Amino acid sequence: MLTSGVILLSGGLLSPNPGLIFWTAVTFVLVLLILKKLAWGPIISALEERENGIQSAIDRAHNAKDEAESILRKNREMLAKADAEAERIIREGKDFGEKLRAEMSEKAQAEAKKIITSAKEEIEQEKRRALDVLRNEVADLAVMGAEKIIKTSLDADMQKRIVDSMIQDLSSKRN
Repeated sequence: MLTSGVILLSGGLLSPNPGLIFWTAVTFVLVLLILKKLAWGPIISALEERENGIQSAIDRAHNAKDEAESILRKNREMLAKADAEAERIIREGKDFGEKLRAEMSEKAQAEAKKIITSAKEEIEQEKRRALDVLRNEVADLAVMGAEKIIKTSLDADMQKRIVDSMIQDLSSKRN
């Protein structure tokens, strides 16, 4: 039984076997060299490419963010300038409209005064002409009346007929 117990211990996992250690180490080194030659180079270069790509994307994102903020600032400034310009234009338009309205009102009032003055002068002239015509007619009628009175005697019937005749003459001249 003792021998079988030693055999069990010599072939167990806990007993060091120098040949197994050597071949395990050689296999490990060979696998390590093969992996280094075939896999690590591409893996490391792929990782480096991925790292560079990610860093480049981050840099582009930062640049895009900075550029977007710059554009946003410029847009806000331009919008503020446009608002100020629009307010100025509206204010100038209102001022111009008020001036134009005032000028047009003054011109209309001056024109109305001119028309009224002209109409008054024309009415006055027509009134003078009418009075002149009326004076001339009255004078003519007076002369005609006096002429008829002189030609005839001055009794009451005769005077009444003369006055009626003058009224008829006056009526016929007006129509």
